[in-house]
Amino acid sequence: MADCLFCELESSRRKLDENSLSYLVEDLYPVTPGHTLVIPKRCVADFFELTSEEIVAISELLKSRREKLLKADSSITGFNIGLNCGESAGQTIFHCHYHLIPRRDNDVVDPTGGVRAVIPGKANYRG
Repeated sequence: MADCLFCELESSRRKLDENSLSYLVEDLYPVTPGHTLVIPKRCVADFFELTSEEIVAISELLKSRREKLLKADSSITGFNIGLNCGESAGQTIFHCHYHLIPRRDNDVVDPTGGVRAVIPGKANYRG
């Protein structure tokens, strides 16, 4: 697609890994060290437009990147995997991409609720 940052990025930025349908790059604005983007090669707006084959290919890269990060950094104790689908969900680049975000003990005061924290006050769902 014309003027798509990730379509242009595929040929211009160093890939950490790739398969026939997707590729990995470091996030330019990482929220933690090792924050990685997994991007389908086909330009689709979000997860809901991916084919089953693309989802499998992306999953393979997520798993392999996770293993490499765990081997390289013993401080990693968890991961968040995130997708933003639509402007109201925070999507700013309308080429589907997954965020793989390594987490470490005590990287935030209270990690309870994980991705639920995108809406302030909704992370703590325990009474």
